[in-house]
Formats: sequence, structure tokens, C-alpha cells
Amino acid sequence: MMKSKSIGVLGGGAWGTGLAQALANGGHKVQMWALEPEVKESVNNEHENKRYLPGYKLSPNLTVSNDIIEVATDKEFIIVASPSLFLASTIRKITSVPNVADGTSVFAALTKGFVPGKDGPKLVLETIENTLPGIYKGNTVYVAGPSHAEEVAMGKLTGLIAASENPKNSIKVRELLRVPGLFCYSSFDVIGVQICSAAKNVVAVVYGALDAVAEHSKIFGDNTESLLLAAGLNEIQTLGMAMGATHAETFTSIAGVGDLDVTCKSKFGRNRRFGQDMIKTDILSKFNDLDDLIANIGKVGYLPEGAVACKYIHEIAEKKGLKLTICDGLYRILNKEIRPLDFLDELMDMGRNINA
Repeated sequence: MMKSKSIGVLGGGAWGTGLAQALANGGHKVQMWALEPEVKESVNNEHENKRYLPGYKLSPNLTVSNDIIEVATDKEFIIVASPSLFLASTIRKITSVPNVADGTSVFAALTKGFVPGKDGPKLVLETIENTLPGIYKGNTVYVAGPSHAEEVAMGKLTGLIAASENPKNSIKVRELLRVPGLFCYSSFDVIGVQICSAAKNVVAVVYGALDAVAEHSKIFGDNTESLLLAAGLNEIQTLGMAMGATHAETFTSIAGVGDLDVTCKSKFGRNRRFGQDMIKTDILSKFNDLDDLIANIGKVGYLPEGAVACKYIHEIAEKKGLKLTICDGLYRILNKEIRPLDFLDELMDMGRNINA
């Protein structure tokens, strides 16, 4: 293993905690920033994130601070795990930290989804680089792959991809992530990997809804779910290539089909769970439309990134003239233009219109 590194993780949610635990367990000194005092209390005193990752014992090498400046200061690596809705505001808080201001720290991002901008949705690295000092332009790294936080925290074998325009930084992050339980590959398809990470959550919400219906259906089953997964992958690739992805094989890699598969099928999947809750608990009755859902996302009780990403994918698809049947269907569901069950029926009745 490489020499122990100093690492700051910005975000104390499940995924940030899971990866921080893997790095700490691998011998690195990891400090994590969390807004909530109770997260600091439980991690530092009981070595457990009881709020966001309960039931998983954490390494003594992992500590938490509620001071984001402290967490970013004197760190060789800074890993951004803030939700997309709060990404830019999080980064703005640390731009004056000396090792950030002079470009010493290597930045890697775990954040999934799109970030709203005045002239349309932005990708995660684009947002980070536009907020950080100019020296970071083209030098940040995006980390993705089939990686539920719970299994990463348990040390179960997980593969990741570190994508960057800067080959040296991609390799630095790749080597940092080669700790027990993790292995990592480099990629230069920064756009493709980010699109896969964001759009697969949208497909997973629809997959969860179908899965809930299939439990008591004579029509839908495993075959139907595989049809949806394949069609969803094609929509992700269509979107990715339209936005500038450089390698078609990105979509058949662990960043593409691998991450899509686990997000749709795993019991840990929050987007899958949200889709199931649309059917089983009528969770959408709490909200007037998609904008209301995004503005009051805390009412869900967990963060379904796919519901947020759905809005921005719809904007991009309209602007670029893309036909994305599954993504558009979820957009209509969340805006209450169509009921989930009616959309699933419509989707399968018009199977010839989805590219699988």
C-alpha cells in the first residue's frame, strides 16, 4: 500500500462515510466534515455514524469535525461527497484555505447528479472547477462505480473508476483508492463517467417502481426488469454521447452497466427504494410536483438523487432534441402528469419505442 496520506472528506452522508472508512481502514488518516453535531459525536466517541450509516463499526483513523476549514486544511487529498444540491456552496467555503488556494491538494468528487446553473444544468466536476481557483481547471478527478456505501464500509470487494483530464491526478487517486476491499481503474472519459453516475439513478427509480408492481403482477417479472435495465442503459449512452462522452466503452464498463445494475437491484439502493415507495406508500402524495419535491426533499427521509437528476436530464433532452422515454416518463410521474402504474403500462405497451 502507498504511504499514509492525509485526507479530508467533505460530507458525512452514507457514501462519504463508507469511502472514508475504507481509506481509514487502509491506514490513511481521514478527517470528515459533517454539518450535524450528532454525527461528530457518534463517529468520534462510538466509531459509528448512527445517523447516515448505522450499524457499521468505523476505524479510529476516521474522525469528524463540524468545521469545514479544519477538515480542508493541510490535506493532500480532498474528497467531495456533498449532495449535488449543495455542491457549489460547499466548495465556496474552502477556497481560501492555503493548500486549496495554491492548488496543492488533489480534489476528487463522489457527488452524483447535475448542478443547476443560470444557463442550464452543470456536471459535477465543471461546477467544482468553476468554483475552485483556476489552477484546478482540468485537474480534478471523478470517482464512480458500483459502490453502495454499506458494502464498502463492510470491506466487500468493490471496483471504482477515477476519471480525469489529468492522467497524473487520475493515477494518484487510483492509487489512493487501492486499499483493502477496493480496486480502481483510471479513465479519461470524464463526461461519460459523470453521466453514467447521474443518469443511472433515474433509471433505478423507475426500476424500483416496476419491481414493486412485479411482486403481485401476472404481466411483469424478471424478464421485464431486464428489458427496462437494457433500455435504460441505452438512454444513458444516448445522453452521454450527446453531451460529449469520448469512449463508448464507458457505458459497458463498471461506471456504466456495472453501476446501473447495482443501483437498480441492490437492497441498499435509495433510488430503487424511492421507486418502490411511489407504489407501496404513495410517497408522491406529499408533494405537489417535481419542484416541490426537490425543494422539500427532506420529507422523503432519504436522498433519492434520481428524482433531482430527472429534472435536469429533462432540460438537457429538450435542448438537444433527445428521445429518452424512461427519463421523460419519470419526469411526467414526478410532475403528476401521469400515474406510475399508467406509465409502466404505457411503457410496456409501447415497447417497440424503447431502444433495448
